[in-house]
Amino acid sequence: MYPNISKLNSFAKFFFILLSLNAVGQEKNLKNIQKLTNGGDNAEAYFSPNSSLLTLQVSNPKANILCDQIYMYDLQSKSYSSENLKLISTGKGRTTCSYFMPDGKHIIYASTHASSEACPAPPKPREGKYLWAVYPEFDIYIADLNGNIVKQLTNTPGYDAEAVVSPDGKKIAFTSTRSGDLELWTMDIDGSNLKQVTNGLGYDGGSFFSHDSKKLVFRSSRPKTEKDIKEYKDLLAENVVAPTEMEIYTCNVDGTDVKQVTHLGKANWAPFFSPNDKKIIFSSNHHSTRGYDFQLYMIDVDGSNLKQITWESEFNAFPMFSPDGKKLVWSSNRQQTAARETNVFIADWVDSDETENVKPELLNKHISYLASDELKGRLTGSVGEQKAADYISAQFKALGLKPYSGKTYLQKFDYKVRLSPNDSITDKSETNNGRNVIAYLDNKAAKTIVIGAHYDHLGLNEHNNSTKPNSKGEIHNGADDNASGVSGVLELARMLTKNKTTEKANYIFALFSGEEDGLIGSKHMAETLKTLYPNVVAMINMDMIGRLSDKKEMIVGGVGTSPEFKKLVEKNKPAGFNVTTEDSGIGPTDHTSFYLKDISVLNFFTGTHGDYHKPSDDTDKINFTGVKNIVEFVFRMANDVADLDKLEFTKTKANAGKTRPKYKVTMGIMPDYSEHPDGLHVDGVTENRPAQVAGIKEGDVITKIGTTTIKDVYNYMEALGKINPGDELEVTYVRDGETKVTKVKFE
Repeated sequence: MYPNISKLNSFAKFFFILLSLNAVGQEKNLKNIQKLTNGGDNAEAYFSPNSSLLTLQVSNPKANILCDQIYMYDLQSKSYSSENLKLISTGKGRTTCSYFMPDGKHIIYASTHASSEACPAPPKPREGKYLWAVYPEFDIYIADLNGNIVKQLTNTPGYDAEAVVSPDGKKIAFTSTRSGDLELWTMDIDGSNLKQVTNGLGYDGGSFFSHDSKKLVFRSSRPKTEKDIKEYKDLLAENVVAPTEMEIYTCNVDGTDVKQVTHLGKANWAPFFSPNDKKIIFSSNHHSTRGYDFQLYMIDVDGSNLKQITWESEFNAFPMFSPDGKKLVWSSNRQQTAARETNVFIADWVDSDETENVKPELLNKHISYLASDELKGRLTGSVGEQKAADYISAQFKALGLKPYSGKTYLQKFDYKVRLSPNDSITDKSETNNGRNVIAYLDNKAAKTIVIGAHYDHLGLNEHNNSTKPNSKGEIHNGADDNASGVSGVLELARMLTKNKTTEKANYIFALFSGEEDGLIGSKHMAETLKTLYPNVVAMINMDMIGRLSDKKEMIVGGVGTSPEFKKLVEKNKPAGFNVTTEDSGIGPTDHTSFYLKDISVLNFFTGTHGDYHKPSDDTDKINFTGVKNIVEFVFRMANDVADLDKLEFTKTKANAGKTRPKYKVTMGIMPDYSEHPDGLHVDGVTENRPAQVAGIKEGDVITKIGTTTIKDVYNYMEALGKINPGDELEVTYVRDGETKVTKVKFE
């Protein structure tokens, strides 16, 4: 049983948004997208064996189709519209889940008409949960293409529906409650030889055969806890289910070798095998932070290489490949002419370039090594930094990339490092040296894009940049800061080097050292960049992309440095992400060095956390799925920037720069860099520092320091710039909705 689309869209009416600007531009697998129907609720459209016809489910009050009925659609018509629809079902009761029989001259579907000609009412949401009806009156019928029922296949009490036919024409799979639970069953094509396929508690349904007819793919709810099991059984006793937690499974046609393919959470459903049976396309809202927002995804049958397929609108489901694998048909609420409208779309299918899939195992490999104790925190000038540089150089060499300048990937620099970075009064410093690691991909293009990240970190806190008191001698591995960003650059270098496309830009892959001591390495590179590569038009930086939160919040800085950037970010951001954009080209990381040379910049950042600049910033806390999604995001951005005919550089306003002011004091908190309307959110508090001593805790929202109103992290930094060590000021903050005031003695 599949949802009543009208009810589903109605349930989501508060979440409905306008179509995303240029979202279709990211649907690289779909070409020549065409709208087949125009109005009402049109869904579950499936091809005939020769791909010339579709069978689908339709309801449309404006066309006097008041309850879901089965129609046939002629794809050979000169133009696509709802005028191509022909009624197949009786027009009575409610129908669902139609499919062509092997001869292409008959259609199988489920209907309630034998029990009652009236349209059974759909269930209402209960306690905020959307419900699907499991009408016990459904039985399965076969009709010819003129709508004449030629055979009834089921007549037992309970739900029998969701019938599909194997490509070899020998078997029918369907879902039934005849065993007391919603299980998959098969029968021979003539309705004989009934066999139960699945037997796990939960709603097993929506199955389809593999193209070799040996396997089934389906979605299942499979409740685990006592509470969930009780809820499932209680609802099923009322002939309804709550389809909020479903995963994709496969099994052999006889029910053996059951495997769970997805472990994504939320609702994953409407699966269909790819033409080679090595992948599965399905609908999912796992990415959504609002609950409703279904996009098509594709995944390998072993559960790897998850890839988003659709981007436009908030409902895309029921995908099916044509038998020859050349087209995809699906249902979507894109291009609506009225609210709560769902139409059927068809497109030419374009296979992906597999080398452009981000490989999580490589991200893990890079981060795990760079953030291992062996490298002792990668302090600029240390043996650990040199080991990291050698590792990065080896990756570039293996990809066949050219050195940025000369015969080596290394770019060395000397500088003086201040050993008390928060002390602007004294100037204790010593000479140090570091090395950038930089490679070049020559696509013979007219423009060049820099993709960069810093690879240095704090070492054993020799330079006193740690936020943990008395931590000198402890290894600061810097998994998020910034082994995560380095892994992104290395993976993008692999994808852009090994893919089949020759982009319209050359790429410089730059890994900087000396960032933690003041952007030293990136400044050194930027000084001569335009002399060596005068056609550089953009720099994309990744700094701390490893701690994506459950709310999927991240910051993209520098969007004001080109008029094109904001719409590109909106177009390319991953589904479900809550992206805060900042205009300024200046910030506390390496993109600043390039902005100051009149180069358009972007910086990707998932925010600070309680482990920032502490020994506890380790690999086990990295959100690798988040890193993968962000690297895919940057890949799309890099491609779109490359495709621009012209990228205009714009300076950002001084007051929009949100630069970090010089200050002599600290509170000892980790601020949340995301935009919030109510003040500065505290992500973490350092022990025995002023904020912790004054009673401020993680989760508090600071609204005022002294007489300065605090709206965000930049107001906070400006306030610190006016305070001297030893000053004691009142700090106003909100905790659990209650405003509190405390005195903080600043250090």
